[in-house]
Amino acid sequence: MQQQPTLTPIERQNREDSALLAVLICTNNHRPMSVDEIERAMGEDPADSLRRLHAGGLIHQLDRFVWASRAAVMADEIDD
Repeated sequence: MQQQPTLTPIERQNREDSALLAVLICTNNHRPMSVDEIERAMGEDPADSLRRLHAGGLIHQLDRFVWASRAAVMADEIDD
């Protein structure tokens, strides 16, 4: 039986960030989501991913609400 390779910390962070961004982009109307909604959707605390994505300009945050930046949405549309 073949085992799954162990992810490096960077690979794990990239996977978490990608999943969180997908949650924000995949909403039909790109509405802001609360951090609590994101946590329920992800099943874990999103604080570290939120910080990394915000620092990279991929999300906007106001108090406890978060939404994908226009650049992130456009990049996702181009990728499709």
